[in-house]
Amino acid sequence: MFLIYCHPHCIFISSREILTRIENIILGIVTSLSKDEAPVLALPNRSSWANVSFDSAIGLQMSSGSSVSTIRSDCPSSVTKFGEKILTPHLVYFLILFTYCVRRDIYYNNTQLFGSQTTVDSIVDDISCMLKVPRRSLHVLATSKGLIAGDLRYMEEDGTRIDCHSSSAAVAVSSNISGIRNIVSSAKFVMIVEKDATFQRLLDDDFCTKLCPCIIITGKGVPDVNSRLMVRKLWDTLHIPIFALVDADPHGIEIMCIYKYGSVAMSFEAHSLTVPSVMWLGLLPSDLQRLRVPEDALIPLTKRDESKLSSLLKRPYLTSQPDWQKEMELMQQTRVKAEIQSLAAIAPDFLTSIYLPNKLRYGGWV
Repeated sequence: MFLIYCHPHCIFISSREILTRIENIILGIVTSLSKDEAPVLALPNRSSWANVSFDSAIGLQMSSGSSVSTIRSDCPSSVTKFGEKILTPHLVYFLILFTYCVRRDIYYNNTQLFGSQTTVDSIVDDISCMLKVPRRSLHVLATSKGLIAGDLRYMEEDGTRIDCHSSSAAVAVSSNISGIRNIVSSAKFVMIVEKDATFQRLLDDDFCTKLCPCIIITGKGVPDVNSRLMVRKLWDTLHIPIFALVDADPHGIEIMCIYKYGSVAMSFEAHSLTVPSVMWLGLLPSDLQRLRVPEDALIPLTKRDESKLSSLLKRPYLTSQPDWQKEMELMQQTRVKAEIQSLAAIAPDFLTSIYLPNKLRYGGWV
């Protein structure tokens, strides 16, 4: 039996080296078959916290000695998965040689085999982890769902010039962040906004110019990889503060943690995805009491919320954020949550006219 084991750490390498690694995987399979042995793929397990270590300067990163999950070619329950994992590198090989594609193109290459787009997305990430390269190095791009606006201009890889402040409408986050160049901005900070509705409200109120030049970006909930890459690109290029504006609930806190510390599933790409400097601007659980947000605007925590909050408090990175821990413990005690929109119960324009300006002027973040 030929066991193909691939180290989990992901680094930037040349296209030729990526092609060589794919060739070695195929060679291993052919070698096994020539010996009448069943090929077996061994992939780092991307869903286990046991495979992740925490570094305050990086976030969650895959451990070098992480456990693996095996996919056998001679087992009826895994033969389809084996076929999926082998077909995808085959397609990627030709993409690297000739072109780029979006993940949806891979799905439509063999819809019967893959079954769903979600399956393809997971396979591409597995292959990226297996080959120890960023997904974009495989020439497989993802359609972005994020939006960005504010004092920002840059050039796409194909030469298209983007001005994020040229109109009242937001710009879609690029699907090829690594190709962006010539970034120009006078922004004093970047603000990550959890929800599209809040993002649109900030646009409507012309927030990016009223207080001071800034950039706002939303991943519309749980962020896609491109939104995270864009925040990291801005941090690396502009060296300005990064704030997060999320709901005062466990879901919003987890979204903020993904931007700051990363996720278990993408821990093999932590170096290019996490932004450890992200600061929690709001909505803070302590803000609800301090501002006396009306009780009818508060929402009781559900059992699922309480479970998520308990899980978050056990995350390895919370020990390095005592202020965050205090805020979350306050939420646990009060057993209430609130959306950013709850501030409208105080005054319709409270968010943009009072709350955010005061927070940013007087340092009301943790």
